[in-house]
Amino acid sequence: RSRRPLRAQCMIFSPAWITPLSPSCSSLGPFSPAMEESPFKGKTGLTRVLNAFRYSMAGLAAAYRNEDAFRQEVWLAVILIPLALFLPVSAIGKALMVASVLLVVIVELINSALEATVDRISLEQHHLAKRAKDIGSAAVLISLLTVVVVWSCVLLQGV
Repeated sequence: RSRRPLRAQCMIFSPAWITPLSPSCSSLGPFSPAMEESPFKGKTGLTRVLNAFRYSMAGLAAAYRNEDAFRQEVWLAVILIPLALFLPVSAIGKALMVASVLLVVIVELINSALEATVDRISLEQHHLAKRAKDIGSAAVLISLLTVVVVWSCVLLQGV
C-alpha cells in the first residue's frame, strides 16, 4: 500500500485540470466535481456585505446574551478603552492598549464559538472535548495576560 496521503492517491494532476482517479475519491478536496457549494453562498456585492454584517451582529448579541465571560470582558473593554484614550501616552501606546483589550474580546468570541461547537457535537464528557475547551480557555488567559503586560509596559515606559 502506498504511503502517499489519500488525496495524492486519488488525484491525477495535470496542467489543465485535476480529476479523481475513482468515484470513491470524488468527495475529496476543493477540486472535486462532486463537491457542491453551500446554497447560502450565492450573494454578492452589497447584499453579501449586509448579510455578513447582520450575521456578525447576531453573533455578538448571542455571545453577550449567553456567555458570562464575554459580558465581563465587554464591560472591561467599555472601561479600559476610553481610559486608554484619555491617558497621557503616545498614540502608539494608546493603539497598543486598545488593541490588547480588543484582542481579549476577539479571543473570547472564538473560544465561545469553539465551546458551543463542542457542546453541539456531544454533551458527554470526553478527553478530546475537555482538551479543546481547555486550550480555548488558555488562549483567553494568554490574551488577558497580554493586556496586563502591554498596559504595564506602556504606563511604566511612557510609550
